[in-house]
Amino acid sequence: MQDGSIGSVRIEAGARMKSRAIPVAPFVLTVFGATGDLARRKLLPALFRRDFAGQLPDAATIFGVARGPMPRDEFLAMVRSAILEHVPESKTTGPELDRFLARLDYVAADAEGENGWTDLAAALSKYAERIQVHYLATAPHLFGPICERLGRYGLAKGDSRIVIEKPIGKDVESAVRLNQTVGKIFPEERVYRIDHYLGKETVQNLMALRFANALFEPLWNAAHIDHVQITVAESIGVEERGAYYDESGALRDMVQNHLLQLLCLVAMEPPYSLEAAAVRDEKLKVLKSLERIDETNAAVLTVPGQYRAGACNGIAVPGYTDEIANRQSTTETFVALKVAVANWRWTGVPFYLRTGKRLQQRSSEIVVTFRKVPHSIFNSESGKALQTRLVIRLQPDEGIKLWLMIKEPGPGGMRLQYTPLDMSFAEAFDVSVPDAYERLLMDVVRGNATLFMRRDEVEAAWCWIDPIRQAWSQMNEPPRPYVAGSWGPSAAVALIERDGRTWAEDGP
Repeated sequence: MQDGSIGSVRIEAGARMKSRAIPVAPFVLTVFGATGDLARRKLLPALFRRDFAGQLPDAATIFGVARGPMPRDEFLAMVRSAILEHVPESKTTGPELDRFLARLDYVAADAEGENGWTDLAAALSKYAERIQVHYLATAPHLFGPICERLGRYGLAKGDSRIVIEKPIGKDVESAVRLNQTVGKIFPEERVYRIDHYLGKETVQNLMALRFANALFEPLWNAAHIDHVQITVAESIGVEERGAYYDESGALRDMVQNHLLQLLCLVAMEPPYSLEAAAVRDEKLKVLKSLERIDETNAAVLTVPGQYRAGACNGIAVPGYTDEIANRQSTTETFVALKVAVANWRWTGVPFYLRTGKRLQQRSSEIVVTFRKVPHSIFNSESGKALQTRLVIRLQPDEGIKLWLMIKEPGPGGMRLQYTPLDMSFAEAFDVSVPDAYERLLMDVVRGNATLFMRRDEVEAAWCWIDPIRQAWSQMNEPPRPYVAGSWGPSAAVALIERDGRTWAEDGP
């Protein structure tokens, strides 16, 4: 450890730690929706970065699939452009990009019709001995039809795997129907429901912090923890997702999956191992332990909001209803909730969740605040002893801070200083932190389902979410307005401050 300026203590790694790229087995990956935004912005650049790091074997092939016919050269030009846009120039000026593009091919197939499927089956038959992965980067209503055709054309045989993006349904009934459709073609152990938040390096380190250190787990309970905050804030608006988002809203789009999955990892009991079944069993127990929020208590435990015109990052932006050209919309773009986990470990510890668009900054973090010391021996001149706080940053700068009280250096008596022990992954490791999709794509190839949602998890999450939406509908009140560029509606501040607490923003 090395002393820095007062207010920050940097954890040094000595010789910087190295990260290793462990090669995977030969595979063929079929990306449905390969010309869409998700594939161009996330999936294809992530695969290139893994190839650049030396993780893809020589025998790795990637097929792009979309409805429209496209010559291979045109598809490769599109992929090249996407990689140049989303990958640093330092990785795209050598021979690695051409090597990656040589792995790619394109087949046109109609997700809701029969055109092109025979061609796709013939193309994939050449790689029958390899691991086969089908990634559905398409609109949700196409998940079922694609799975049915994968089965019909013999592309779901053996150890082939299917990757499904969110949203998985829009309520518990639709989620069950989709799971049943997929389950008729692919057994549960070959279905990978992806939540990219679970692939973030910091989320993985939450598991390491809790279960690989004797320091935290003995204190990880209601006797020592005062409360937990989980924030996923976005400074952007709905962008090109307006039509989808207006049918979904923040509760369905973010809370049902991302925030509840983070809550599960914080609150779950130690699994007997890191095997997928063990971890997902414990997460399911947390979901089933959540106290119900419905029409009897939603008014005091939830705050839906919707942004109005304002400024984000110094740029004037329109309000939500102007952005989607629907002045009558009552869709929430912000949600804050006070959640209780009703079990022996967590009874009495509130979990405060919030997420929203057009907030002051892009920031995702988990804040675990420990209880106050039972008695302070320091006088008023020494300063107030603040609560120990563990901050796990998911984005934009992944890392971990442990806020502690220390003595301010120098003569002049005892002066307390609130100071973080700070570990930034980008500084501690001699590599850039991999994107979440990089990890998750390689986990699918390996057959490691630990970071993916199981069917019963998805349905249990919807069972908890649905009564909240029904309660809002019965309350018949519009979402609370907030100015774009703020931290949400004032009611969200009141939600936590009436308990004598505050949202953790920008340090102590």
